[in-house]
Amino acid sequence: MTLDELQDEMQDRYADFDDDLSVSLDRETRNELAMLSVALDPADTDELLRRAVHMLFQSTVERGTLDFHLRSGFDCTYDEFLSGMTFDEMAGGNQFPQAQDNDDRRYQF
Repeated sequence: MTLDELQDEMQDRYADFDDDLSVSLDRETRNELAMLSVALDPADTDELLRRAVHMLFQSTVERGTLDFHLRSGFDCTYDEFLSGMTFDEMAGGNQFPQAQDNDDRRYQF
């Protein structure tokens, strides 16, 4: 897959999310959410879920896990996604293709 396909997939997934995203919680998650809710006292539990997504996203970016999965699935990195172009395009690697010179006669006199 390519960078363009990643951008299309992101737009499709983003459109799939409604304002009310219902999530079922297992017992462990419900217990941890209750503990965080008591300790941090947010206005509502939705705020804790938003924070959790931000923290998970940040940690996957910092560890390189996000880039690993993006490179595996879409052959690009998060930085390439943000810039809208690949590293080769940024560096001009595709700008000046080298001719396929045949150097077989290089040392012949």
